[in-house]
Amino acid sequence: MPIIIPEIRNAKSLSEDNANMDMEINHPEFGWIPYTLRNDDPDNTIDNNQLREVMGQNFMDYIPPTEAEIVAAAEAEIRAERDFLLEEEVDPIVSNNLRWSDMSQSERDAWANYRRQLLDITDQETFPDASAIIWPTKPE
Repeated sequence: MPIIIPEIRNAKSLSEDNANMDMEINHPEFGWIPYTLRNDDPDNTIDNNQLREVMGQNFMDYIPPTEAEIVAAAEAEIRAERDFLLEEEVDPIVSNNLRWSDMSQSERDAWANYRRQLLDITDQETFPDASAIIWPTKPE
């Protein structure tokens, strides 16, 4: 038996035909949670037809993202990947004094160079084209 959702808010169309919508639903067990209503949703836990009835025409029309929004999202994605690599690969090495002092000068230079190349990702001519970004190789 699907769960009946009595309340929705912040409904926003994700497609021109309003087939896909983002919203928040007041789930009887979890309270207000994000929910994406899709026509092809195989999960029958929530009654999507009932949600459409509750929603009626009370939602924001689909507005395609601007070129600036698309570029900003691509830039953010690359920066997030770069920041992840800095945090997970570089920081544990360069911020550990014992590990750093045990390295040869050439090993330190390699790690410093790797860090600099990661920081300079946004300076590549192809930025923010993720498929054309040249990621540096982590030192051994």
